[in-house]
Amino acid sequence: MRMTEVTVNYRHGLPIITLTLPTRRERCQFAVKPVVATVGMFLQDIQKEDKGIVRAEVFATDGSKVSDATLMEVLLMNDFKLVINNTTYSVSTPVKDKLSSERATEMEDIKSLVHRLFVALHLEDHQIRKERELLQKLDHLKEQLIPLEQMKARIMDSADAKTSRLLWVGLALMSTQGGALAWLTWWVYSWDIMEPVTYFITYGSAMAFYAYFVLTKQDYIYPSAKDRQLLHYFYRKSKAQHFNVEQYNKLKEELAEAEESLKRLRQALHLRLPVQEITNKD
Repeated sequence: MRMTEVTVNYRHGLPIITLTLPTRRERCQFAVKPVVATVGMFLQDIQKEDKGIVRAEVFATDGSKVSDATLMEVLLMNDFKLVINNTTYSVSTPVKDKLSSERATEMEDIKSLVHRLFVALHLEDHQIRKERELLQKLDHLKEQLIPLEQMKARIMDSADAKTSRLLWVGLALMSTQGGALAWLTWWVYSWDIMEPVTYFITYGSAMAFYAYFVLTKQDYIYPSAKDRQLLHYFYRKSKAQHFNVEQYNKLKEELAEAEESLKRLRQALHLRLPVQEITNKD
């Protein structure tokens, strides 16, 4: 056997892959757990053992790349090519003795059980890591939102004050108009003269309300009109003070999504607690 070859042997039911490390020029054996180990995990083990390996990939005999998520059990069913740095090794897998159908079914059940146990044991650790990542993301988003929230509050207060002033001005103008019409009706002219004037004023107001509907596609309802004017002042003030409304809305959406993900994750962890308690009692 040449020192540069990559060999696969079975020992106590586990495949042992032996290869030569390129930097240290020595043979090294890697015990593989085919049921739970993936191609990516195997390649990471090789790179950890020899820091001089910058490229490690696995290809099928037809030249197609094997995914890192492929289980080693699937890979070892056929011959394959192992590429380390610029060197390609053709790896021949030994032929295993065929099992009886009953024995094969039993082994598949055992493999499935081992895989489920592996997932169950590592699921909680994954959820805890995910929770830590979500908490860090929430803190980062909140730090970004604090100055934007303060600026938004100042702009909103200014827009609300300006809208309130506009409403009071409208009330003052309507009061002035009513007083002027009353003065003209009772002190200057008579109702016979002022009646057509009030008619045209009313008709002009109806035209103004209809024009509002044509432009906004909304009925002229006082609360809606106030909110629309408030938003108009808010966006104009935001542009003047360089407040990025789109960035603020995007951060708020990301914050809501992160909070919802954290809530679902904690619910999942909470649902797992009774199962763990029962397991501990057993």
